[in-house]
Amino acid sequence: MNGVDPWAFMQDLAGRIDAMSERAEVERALDDLEYLMEVLDPELQDPAYALADRLRAKLERGDQ
Repeated sequence: MNGVDPWAFMQDLAGRIDAMSERAEVERALDDLEYLMEVLDPELQDPAYALADRLRAKLERGDQ
């Protein structure tokens, strides 16, 4: 993801999780995050994994 600020991307995503109302939207966000995680600096990996866990939990609960 050349030219993408990973920290800003994750902050934006975290702020939108609760408002996501469609399963496809949550799945797309998780896919984008997982793609980003492949190139993340180690210092950002823990917050990225926590964010991915929130997205997965939302999918499991089915509250979208």
